[in-house]
Amino acid sequence: MERSRDPIAKFVRWLDDARGLKIPNYEAMALATAGADGQPSVRFVLLKGIDQRGFVFFTDSRSRKGRELRANPRASLAFYWQPNGRQVRVEGPIEEVAPSEADEYWSTRPRQSQLAASASHQSATLRSRASLLARMTRLARKVRGREVPRPHEWLGFRLRPDAIEFWTHREHRLHDREIYLRRGNKWRRGLLQP
Repeated sequence: MERSRDPIAKFVRWLDDARGLKIPNYEAMALATAGADGQPSVRFVLLKGIDQRGFVFFTDSRSRKGRELRANPRASLAFYWQPNGRQVRVEGPIEEVAPSEADEYWSTRPRQSQLAASASHQSATLRSRASLLARMTRLARKVRGREVPRPHEWLGFRLRPDAIEFWTHREHRLHDREIYLRRGNKWRRGLLQP
């Protein structure tokens, strides 16, 4: 088992390994949230940034996940890379990224993705797909020849990890489980039984 004092650096190595193996959607992660009523929900989103501050993803704040993150700013992430038998779980509080960070990422998105995100009121009831496509077409005409502005509802969130578990598949279900718990600015490493 690889030992590391820095779980973020270890995660980046594992993510790079998954990319190197050409695992499809290697940056996909299950994001689990819960509303103020405690009802959990989970969906897949894409990891868009990782550093010592945490794991970053972007979404429409009007979506179910956006509403739940504001009502209950804690979440869990799970990554699973079946080809190399690895999984990572992450838990911690959520914070919004700075608007400048959201703007910077928005500017890297393909124009069609910007238009789609601007036209969609994510998670709202949709009358028909045709109505969504018509809204996107109207928006494209409106901003023709200009940059698509980032909607103020389209935000970045950062999960600041206070627990990270690394899981490696082993024969006979005797899997390796390594847990890192944050205490202040330091990480404490331990092992868990499979």
